Amino acid sequence: MARSSRSVPADVDREVPGLIVKFGDYPLHHGGVGAIRSLGRLGIPVYAITEDRYTPAASSRYLRRAFVWPTTGTEEPERLVEGLLRIGRRIDRPTVLVPTDEEAAVLIAEHQEELAGPFLFPRVDAKLPRRLASKQGLHELCVEHGIPSPAAAFPQSYDEIEAFAEKAGFPLVAKNREAFVRRSRPAVNGTTRIATREGLLALARDWGPQPGVILQEYLPREEAEDWIVHAYFGADSAPLAMFTGVKVRSWPPHAGMTANAYVVDNPELADLAARFIKQIGFSGIIDLDLRFDRRDGRYKLLDFNPRMGAQFRLFENESGIDVVRAMHLDLTGRVVPEGEQRAGHRYIVENIDLPALLAYRRSGYTTPHAPTRASGTELAWLAGDDLRPFFMMLARFVRPGAKHLHQLWRTNRLGSTNSSTAK
Repeated sequence: MARSSRSVPADVDREVPGLIVKFGDYPLHHGGVGAIRSLGRLGIPVYAITEDRYTPAASSRYLRRAFVWPTTGTEEPERLVEGLLRIGRRIDRPTVLVPTDEEAAVLIAEHQEELAGPFLFPRVDAKLPRRLASKQGLHELCVEHGIPSPAAAFPQSYDEIEAFAEKAGFPLVAKNREAFVRRSRPAVNGTTRIATREGLLALARDWGPQPGVILQEYLPREEAEDWIVHAYFGADSAPLAMFTGVKVRSWPPHAGMTANAYVVDNPELADLAARFIKQIGFSGIIDLDLRFDRRDGRYKLLDFNPRMGAQFRLFENESGIDVVRAMHLDLTGRVVPEGEQRAGHRYIVENIDLPALLAYRRSGYTTPHAPTRASGTELAWLAGDDLRPFFMMLARFVRPGAKHLHQLWRTNRLGSTNSSTAK
C-alpha cells in the first residue's frame, strides 16, 4: 500500500490548482483518484468534475472541491466549453487542466483560445489530439512516419465489410474508430476479437450504413507481449519525463484497461516514442499501448492516448516525478527534476485484477520481461493516507461493477460466439 514517493519536488507552485476533467459516466475511475492524490500530496489544491458527490474521486481527502456535472461525452462542444469556463470562474485563478479521457483532451485542444484565459494546458496543433485518438488517424500517422502498427482496414459500408471478409485473415480485432463517436454511436463495446467471417458479418449487421469501426490485424497473444509508454513532453516536443513498463494483465483480457503491470526499462521503446512525438510535434502527456510481436521482433503501436492513462501512477522517477506532476511543474514555469524510473515497481488495480488473473490462467500469454519479484507495489485504490476512495469504490462496485465486468467479458467473446451460432 504505497504512498506517494521517497522524495517529492519542493519547487511547486501551490497557488496554481489542478482540475481533473472527465466527460462521460464512469465513476469508478482510478486514474482520476491517482491524479488527485499526486498533486494533493504536494499541497496543490485539486478540483475535479464528478458524476455525483459519492464517487471515489469526490471522497478523496486531497480534493478541495468536486464540481458535480453529469455528462455523457455526447454533448455539443460549445456546451462543454461553457461548462469548463463556468467552473474556471468559480475557481477564480489560473488552473492546470488534467484530462482523463480522449473527449476531454480533444475538446481542450480544439478550443484552446476560449480556454486559455482561466486555464493552463500544453499548446498543440488543434487538430492533432483528435487525429491521435482516432484509430484511423493514428494508423495513417504511423504509416506516414514509419512507426510499426498492425495492418488495418476502415470499411465505409456493409458491402465493403463483406468484400473485406472474403480476403481477410482471422481472427481479427474490431475497435470503435473515433473519440466522441464511441460514446454516441458505439459499434462495439471496446476492443472485440472476431474469430470468423461469419462472426464479423453477424456483428456488422448492427453497425449501420456507415460503420464507425477499424478492423485490425490480430497479434496472437502467444507470440506477443504488451508494453506501455507514459511520458510528458514540453513545448518543443522534448521528453521531460519518460517511463516504460510491461503489462501483465488487463481487463477485458488482452484488450482493456491495465490491471497489473511492472516498470521495466526499455530504451528502444523510449527512443521510438520520443522519435514519433518529435515527428508529429506533440506536447503534453501521452499514454501509449504497444505490442511486441515476437514473429518479426517489432513493437507495434496499438493506441495513442493524448492524455494521462488510468495507470499513470505506476510510473515515478527517483525525484518523485510522475507525468501529472511533470505537467504541473512545466506549465507553472518550474524545472522538471530528472531521475531514473523506479524499475521493478508494480501497479495493481484491485477491483479488476482478480478476474483478469483467473482469465489469464487459461491463456497462452506470457510476460518474460516482468520481474519475478516486485521492488514495491502501488495500489490503484487503497492508500493509507487516503482510505475513503477505496471504500467508496467497494460500495459502488459490488453489484454494478460485477455486472459491468460480466458484460465486458461477454463483449470480448462475442466475435467467437457469433462464429458458432451464425447460420
